[in-house]
Amino acid sequence: MTGRRALAACLGLVLAAGLAACGGEEPQDFTGRRLENHWQVPDVALTATDGSSYSLAEDAEDPLTLVFFGYTHCPDICPLVMNNVAASMNRLTDGDREQVEMVFVTTDPARDDEATLRDYLDGYDEAFEGLTGDLDDIIELGEPLNVYVSDGKKLPTGGYDLGGHSTFVLGVEDDEAVVIWNEETSATEFATDIHTLLEED
Repeated sequence: MTGRRALAACLGLVLAAGLAACGGEEPQDFTGRRLENHWQVPDVALTATDGSSYSLAEDAEDPLTLVFFGYTHCPDICPLVMNNVAASMNRLTDGDREQVEMVFVTTDPARDDEATLRDYLDGYDEAFEGLTGDLDDIIELGEPLNVYVSDGKKLPTGGYDLGGHSTFVLGVEDDEAVVIWNEETSATEFATDIHTLLEED
């Protein structure tokens, strides 16, 4: 190897090491944020889209449950997150997909009844479950999971001001939230992380 080529190779190694150190071009193995201290899911009964009682703590039986708090009239963040979650399911193997449940908890129960939620979720994936109920119960479910749920106010225009809501997706295993993903997580990142979590079980 000539001196010039050796120098170029050496510089390439230094650059690659620098990028790996600062996270520049190096792909991440896991996109979500793992929670060192897991968040306990409270046993709060809400209403599923078929009208049955559903508690995340008691009735989520799959190895991994994804949970997102949102509302069907949300104009921006909710569709973005739900599209990416739905697309991630299509990237999973059949074996992985069978071990994952997706639960959408409304933060606007005044407008999101069972039928409204079912129609909304069917647009993403018919296997997704939706939960509604009293707003106080939804707030009670969200608080230990660090989910902000606003007490919506009806506006003079006829719309609602929900004051915003948390936009992260929770990964729940054995009645505990173990990981969270932000609203910018892509379908590919969700799928990769889901596979990793299932492999670890």
